[in-house]
Amino acid sequence: WYACMQSVPVYLSEMAPAHLRGMLNIGFQLMITIGILAAELINYGTNKIKGGHGWRVSLALAAVPAVIITVGALFLPDTPNSLMERGHPEASRRMLRRIRGTDDIGEEYADLVAAREISKQVQHPWRNILMRKYRAQLTMAVLIPFFQQVSGINVINFYAPVLFETLGFKGDASLLSSVMTGGVLVLGSVVSMFTVDRLGRRKLFLQGGAQMLVSQIAVGTLIAVRFGTSGVGEMPRGYAAAVVLFICVYVAGFVWSWGALGWLVPSEIFPLEIRSAGQSITVSVNMLFTFVIAQAFLTMLCHMKFGLFYFFAGWVVIMTAFVALFLPETKNVPMEEMVLVWKGHWFWSRFIGDADDIHTGVNVLGK
Repeated sequence: WYACMQSVPVYLSEMAPAHLRGMLNIGFQLMITIGILAAELINYGTNKIKGGHGWRVSLALAAVPAVIITVGALFLPDTPNSLMERGHPEASRRMLRRIRGTDDIGEEYADLVAAREISKQVQHPWRNILMRKYRAQLTMAVLIPFFQQVSGINVINFYAPVLFETLGFKGDASLLSSVMTGGVLVLGSVVSMFTVDRLGRRKLFLQGGAQMLVSQIAVGTLIAVRFGTSGVGEMPRGYAAAVVLFICVYVAGFVWSWGALGWLVPSEIFPLEIRSAGQSITVSVNMLFTFVIAQAFLTMLCHMKFGLFYFFAGWVVIMTAFVALFLPETKNVPMEEMVLVWKGHWFWSRFIGDADDIHTGVNVLGK
């Protein structure tokens, strides 16, 4: 799983043309959400197997997609960026022609050549990523996956049955409710696929953040009214339906903003010379805080009760403000020219001087 999250977003970003990079990359997110929905449906079905052996069937079926991924990976070609990085310029040129379907690749190929020349000068990418001129990319590699996890989405993904049982659903009803949220994940990914390259990353981040904030406050308030600070009470059918509705609205807002873009944006912002190191940091931070939230959730729910939803809503405010202030728009920008985006930003430009513009040669060679 770690290897997939490390390599697939970068692979897709490098293979895709700039104007379709968002849509094709979010196809990865769509497949993940389809997998989550399939897992929820399997769990719902195997829960009915008598004798308590359903969990074995559910666990064994996870081997099916693993085999498909392993076999399918054998047929994947190398990206032009990877071929260039490993010293195969002609193979890189041929692959670029193949995936673009045209011989008019001069400008994009020149960008790759210039990026390769810079990359050869970098002997220690893990050390270089700490340099001042990469401060913007490093900040995004840490904070975007951190914010993605403290949004509270894994509370829904990991503990949906437990959460729904707490709200008054029982047995199969709790599993069925989690299937419902899995369906919302799929639909939200489809929305994101067809809007990310039109509306841009920032608009989806900001709209999704506002939707998540309203939903979290609504869920927390509905639970507070019925359960109070004691955590004891009854939830009528209408209240329970309203809670599920707002949870679905929250999940939809997350999946077409932070869910999809949390992987897309880090995969497209790093220059070639530090790309692998940057993506490794992104995945590591994501996995670390996935673990932390998973371990802490039940204890937090017991102590904070409805306040847990306000807690995550507070983080949504912070992360949405962060995007508004510090994340520039990256749609339709070739990956090897992304440094120009940071250089034009009101805050990050102070970290990139003219002497540090490592892709000055891109414009000369490419244009």
